[in-house]
Amino acid sequence: MPNMVISILLVISGLTVGIIVMFIFNYVKKNSALANADKIVADAKTEAERIKKESILEAREEANQIKLATDEEVKERKAELKESEQRLYAREESIERRDQSLQNRESMLDEKENNLIDKQNQIQNEQAKVEEIKQEQLRLLEEIAGYSKEKARELVMKNVEEQMSKEISSYIKERETEAKLVADKNAKSLLVASMQKYASDVSSEQTVTVVDLPNDDMKGRIIGREGRNIRTIEAVTGVDLIIDDTPEAMVVSSFDPLRREIAKLTIDSLIKDGRIHPARIEEIYDKTCKEMKEKIYEYGDSACFELGITKVDPELIEILGKLHFRTSYGQNVLTHSIEVAHLAGIMAAELGENVNLAKRAGLFHDIGKAIDHEMEGSHVEIGSNIAKKYHENDVVINAIESHHGDTEATSIISCLVAVADALSASRPGARNDSLENYVQRLHDLENIANETDGVDNSFAIQAGRELRVIVKPQEIDDLKAQKVARDIKTRIENELQYPGTIKVTVIRETRVTEEAK
Repeated sequence: MPNMVISILLVISGLTVGIIVMFIFNYVKKNSALANADKIVADAKTEAERIKKESILEAREEANQIKLATDEEVKERKAELKESEQRLYAREESIERRDQSLQNRESMLDEKENNLIDKQNQIQNEQAKVEEIKQEQLRLLEEIAGYSKEKARELVMKNVEEQMSKEISSYIKERETEAKLVADKNAKSLLVASMQKYASDVSSEQTVTVVDLPNDDMKGRIIGREGRNIRTIEAVTGVDLIIDDTPEAMVVSSFDPLRREIAKLTIDSLIKDGRIHPARIEEIYDKTCKEMKEKIYEYGDSACFELGITKVDPELIEILGKLHFRTSYGQNVLTHSIEVAHLAGIMAAELGENVNLAKRAGLFHDIGKAIDHEMEGSHVEIGSNIAKKYHENDVVINAIESHHGDTEATSIISCLVAVADALSASRPGARNDSLENYVQRLHDLENIANETDGVDNSFAIQAGRELRVIVKPQEIDDLKAQKVARDIKTRIENELQYPGTIKVTVIRETRVTEEAK
């Protein structure tokens, strides 16, 4: 027990001594820290004072440099301002001198204007006096001559008109003669060369097609019971079937070659199939129409390939193929178009024009005839709209519009297409014309000539290719004969439609007859 108390006392004594020692240590450390802090503050104040002095020195030095730079810049600005002031002063003096010069010039112009006004007044007065003198002289001349001014002018103008009319007619005749010597020779050479380079068979179409039959019994099968088969064929194809006594043959008649061809192919297919009844007829007809559409495209594509024409819209090729089944005066239109394209291309090559463009214009010049039976309007108008729809060249469009003279040709190629069209249409055998139209055309030619003043008689010869006109020699002299020929030619071009060209020949002959008795 006493040991335990001693231990506790020792522990307490140790704790007390430790606390006292710690307190003393902390006090010493605090005093040391305060001393260090005072020293740091003193050092900081000393350093701050030093930095402040250095900053003040640097600031003063920088301010001094800025002041020097500013003084230099101010000095330069003053020099520039002085120089600008001198220039402005010089310009002001120049403007003052110019202003003084303008004032002097204005004074001179005012003086000249006043002088001109005075002279103008003098001239007007003189002109008035001259006019009075002229009127007096004119009055005296009218009294002496016995003619008024208007009457004298009419007489003079009439004499001048008569003299000029003769001179103009003579000049025109000389120039036309001179031009014809060169133009006719060159034109004939060009046309002959073109026709020699291109030659094709005459293409003509009829309105009937003959279908060969394997035997005469087939006629009865085609007619059918009570004629139901033949009525069905005629109803679906739109043609007339003529079955006569001709052995092993029947005739398909229609003015539409496309219908006629479809009907022929339908009948051929029915004969090969052997099953001929109304339902089968309609089935074969529908199948033939689809095959014919492909065949039409092949015709158009073949024409483009033959002429070397590319970049054509497929729809336009199909329309072109339909021309194979269109005719004009019995002439196959597609064959005619290909022929025109060849001729136009040859002539374009001779003249140095674009051959491919000429062929293209020639091929499409009658494209409107492919669908003119489906739409209203002339084939020229329809063809022009088709070409515009498929964005054809302006030259091609103008060739379509101008090849019958409906529109003025704007290019050489358009003229060549018109010439090629006339060549293809007018060559012997190319077209079939009815006797009635032929006779009427000849009558119209002679009537135009007979209605002209001074014409005694006229005769249409050479199948209407030449018109000979006999004039009255007492009324028509040699110079007026030229005018009569030109007037008749102009009326024929404006009033008649004809293939090729018509030559107008005016004959003036004076005969004196006496009888000896």
